[in-house]
Amino acid sequence: MNPYFIVDTDKSFEQASTDLQIAVAAHGFGVLAVLDLGDSLRSKGINFSENCRVFEVCNPKQAAKVLMNDMRLTMALPCRISLYTEDGQTRIGMIRPEGMLLNLSSEPDLIEVAREVESSTTAIIQAAASDIS
Repeated sequence: MNPYFIVDTDKSFEQASTDLQIAVAAHGFGVLAVLDLGDSLRSKGINFSENCRVFEVCNPKQAAKVLMNDMRLTMALPCRISLYTEDGQTRIGMIRPEGMLLNLSSEPDLIEVAREVESSTTAIIQAAASDIS
């Protein structure tokens, strides 16, 4: 299985950014931080022409289930959804939570949480990318 889930959208980078924040909230998640990697690189004098924002998102109930089972998994939290441009195309994507967690744990309860989170974050990305958000 592809470790990435990426959706192209016809929306502008800024519209997709706004719609992603709306979709995150609509699915019971919160945005903890937004890292604007494109601006950060440009502010350091690097000639970087693409846009790139990383949204750190979290569902507190799901995060608590993970952390109560294995505190080492703090290194895998929060979930990250990336919004970026590539050759003029706006894309929204993530590393699939289930696949990532399968590499870190074999605990059945955690695998189920990862499946639930992946289902939600996939829906978030699809909603943000669609024309009906």
